[in-house]
Amino acid sequence: MTGKDKKNKSKWFLGPALISIFIFTILPIMYTIYIACTDYTMYSQDGKNFVGFKNFIDVLTGPFKEVFLPVFLWTMLFAILTTLGCFLLGLVLALILNNPNIKESGIYKGVLIIPWALPATVAILSFQGLLNGSYGAINTLLMNMNIIAEPVQWLNNPSLAKMCIILVSIWLGFPYMMNVALGSLAAIPDVYYESAEMDGASKWKQFRHITLPSLTSTAYPLLISSFAFNFNNFGAAFLITSGGPPRVDTQWAGFTDILASVNYNLSTKFGRYDIAAALSILIFIVIATISYTQMKASGQFEEVD
Repeated sequence: MTGKDKKNKSKWFLGPALISIFIFTILPIMYTIYIACTDYTMYSQDGKNFVGFKNFIDVLTGPFKEVFLPVFLWTMLFAILTTLGCFLLGLVLALILNNPNIKESGIYKGVLIIPWALPATVAILSFQGLLNGSYGAINTLLMNMNIIAEPVQWLNNPSLAKMCIILVSIWLGFPYMMNVALGSLAAIPDVYYESAEMDGASKWKQFRHITLPSLTSTAYPLLISSFAFNFNNFGAAFLITSGGPPRVDTQWAGFTDILASVNYNLSTKFGRYDIAAALSILIFIVIATISYTQMKASGQFEEVD
């Protein structure tokens, strides 16, 4: 069999994968773009009418602007704080566990990996019960310790609810970053630190000039993907607070709704498929732009000689 015949034969093996990509990826994207350019809602009786970019204008400058902009800012804040919190906590724990003087590091690693091993939905719903303002275990514990006199409404206060969502998301995500940091730390040759100590470098200088640069090449792409995941972290906002507490100025979003949960409510609760499709495209554009900019600035697209 000639090389040309082998090449032609290999195309047939790629066929099922290409067909699957077309059906499950390209077609939904094309249909979403089509819906975003129509007035299709659950109340549409006479089919869909083409409206062009009207839905995008309504989201950015029209009647949905008062919903989109505050939710967008909260979504950005949530994604940034959660991503940085997971990375910093994971890094600190990795640095502690990487100490060869800690003989029980294997036990600690096994305990700290539990949040990652638990099903996320079960863990989030457990926190919903723990943070309940009436009978939650956290309020009960604090009252028994005489730290608080009456139950704290963790999930009914906008600021406390946002803080709780961020902390729960960090608790669920830090084991992944810890494992990444542990792997990167293990790959750094000990001779670097030995040479630095001989030159009189402090621990902080060793961390700044040896550890951190070595972690950056591995962690930076993962931080970008983690930011994209947290930007669309539907589970945290929906399962803990269901987007609440509700806002009095709009019915479309609550105080803890992120763009993904608002999009879900628009399509399932309110039947605004047109606005939901437009919003999903805007979410994609935002994430793609931020990810590309960060990857470009970090030199991830540069070829290694």
